[in-house]
Amino acid sequence: MCILYLVCICGWLLPFVQVSAQSETVSALVQKYEIYQEQFAAIETAEDIEANGYERIEGQSFPVLLESFGEEEVTFLPIMHKEYHRLAVLITDSSGKVLYKTDQLETNYKYLEKLEQPTKALAAVSFQDLNHDGLTDIVLITNCENAAGEYAGEPYKVGDVLFQRDGGFYRDWRISDKINRFSMNKSADFIAAYVRDGNSTEILYTAATLKELLNNGFKIIEEQNYTRNFEKQGKLRVVPGVLRMAEYDIFMIYLVNEQGYIVWSFQPMADYDNLYALKGMTCRDMDGDGMKDIVVLARYSYSGPDGEFLIDTRCSIYYQRTDGFAEDTDFAETYQCTEEDTVGELVEIIRDYWGWPKEE
Repeated sequence: MCILYLVCICGWLLPFVQVSAQSETVSALVQKYEIYQEQFAAIETAEDIEANGYERIEGQSFPVLLESFGEEEVTFLPIMHKEYHRLAVLITDSSGKVLYKTDQLETNYKYLEKLEQPTKALAAVSFQDLNHDGLTDIVLITNCENAAGEYAGEPYKVGDVLFQRDGGFYRDWRISDKINRFSMNKSADFIAAYVRDGNSTEILYTAATLKELLNNGFKIIEEQNYTRNFEKQGKLRVVPGVLRMAEYDIFMIYLVNEQGYIVWSFQPMADYDNLYALKGMTCRDMDGDGMKDIVVLARYSYSGPDGEFLIDTRCSIYYQRTDGFAEDTDFAETYQCTEEDTVGELVEIIRDYWGWPKEE
């Protein structure tokens, strides 16, 4: 496999493109990029959208007053490339003339080596001043879904911010990176809490001690806070809790040693938005290897594709190994949790899955 860097195509810097023997030829890829850029450059009015391979995203176009564009309202007009599913943002005047446009968006860089992207829909748009300069900025959240790979078919969100400046906008890739790397892309309010107010979930992933977590607003769920002797890991305190940010409770579990240092962490809520209710936890041997595992049963809330409020019940299992813990993937594929499930019932079901004889 060789690495080829394609740069300065049609006046803009492309991301690094990885080319293998099975991928498209370099010349064909370059030609596609050139055609794509020519089409985007040709959009000078709203009437040019369809002819250049794009379509409007219905229900997400809004009149808005953007200070550096004058005193008249302009139109925020998002469009999607019909073949490549790349998002673009247009700002047009009352006659439909494009005053500003960009496709340099975080959601367009999920597949770095491809033109086609996994963007499915524009989930949310918000207009607010996030950097305290008196100018209205734009928050974007897209729904994405990979077609292949380890997480194929699993929906996820991508957040982004366009900061207004001098009749245009700019992105800070460092901000976009943290928004998405630390799961602060759940809503526009969540993003604003980070960018505008300085709150962050980063501490959940970077803290070295329990004291750091507590000093940054982490709240322990006391009824499930206890110490257990994990055979290969030693005596550890099991510390589940939440960090409140915007309207969400972000749920994490930590294993803390007697010196107060975090030695392991778990995120049972995965890509759900919020911990709705922790139904229970237990530390018992599940797979019959003589070592305590961790079972977590909880309900999580999230927004559906049309913004509807939804709740799922999920069981997470973490199997103790000699070098740490491994999250279950096998049992989760065979059993769908329900609201009526209890931890006690799940222990029997999981043990039966691993071949334990039923208790009389």
